[in-house]
Amino acid sequence: MNAPTRPGGARPAGWRWRWRSSPLRRPCDAVEAWIRLVMLTVLLVAVPLAGALCGVAAYDSGHAKAEALRSAHHVVRATVVRDAPNPAAASYGTGRTEYPVAVRWRDADGTRREAEVKVAAGTRAGSRADVWLDPAGRVVAAPRSENELSTVAVGTGGAVAVGGWLVTGGLWWAAGAVARRRRMAEWERDWARTEPLWSGRRT
Repeated sequence: MNAPTRPGGARPAGWRWRWRSSPLRRPCDAVEAWIRLVMLTVLLVAVPLAGALCGVAAYDSGHAKAEALRSAHHVVRATVVRDAPNPAAASYGTGRTEYPVAVRWRDADGTRREAEVKVAAGTRAGSRADVWLDPAGRVVAAPRSENELSTVAVGTGGAVAVGGWLVTGGLWWAAGAVARRRRMAEWERDWARTEPLWSGRRT
């Protein structure tokens, strides 16, 4: 009969050999192969799909909120009071492309108002800027643009995908560790039965 390799001995590289019938294969090898197949499917199919779905959901949710804000709020045209920093100064060290500056406008009744809103870096005094107001006339943040919504969607989908890959990768490692311990126990048990017959020694 074929003598099994002692624990820690050489075995075929990789894990695909666990699918083939072999006197060296143990029950835990087949279980590990199925677990790894499921995890590989999760890594290559389920995780990217989940990331894409979460990204689409984030975009749809953000788009709905932006449309609701546009319906509830209104925009007025204001005049920029002072220059905004140039693009290099505004983005240095922060990556910002907008900067808050003072703007002025008049309400429908002629009341002069002033507030700070974000404008593009490099905007000069005297330029026109949009100011969003709620029904009570308070300044509110502008609804997210399509570019902002797309950025949030990509970031959300990417975060979900990366998180899924990390979790699945950790489970992959844990499954391998458990399988290795189980395999060593099975090798030891088989060797204890076979070694006396193979060596001619009787216990």
